[in-house]
Amino acid sequence: MKDIIKIICALLFPPVAAFLQVGLGMHFWLNILFTILGVIPGMIHAIWLIVKNKS
Repeated sequence: MKDIIKIICALLFPPVAAFLQVGLGMHFWLNILFTILGVIPGMIHAIWLIVKNKS
């Protein structure tokens, strides 16, 4: 259930979902960059983080 909420968050606010999954690490800042370059790459990266790092 938590993953579904994170995925919804990733679709609306990709950097927030990345922060919730990995904290203020490299992937968070990479997601900020992807989101600045385009929202779709930020969404894809955030969803990838959630699927890859099941907590």
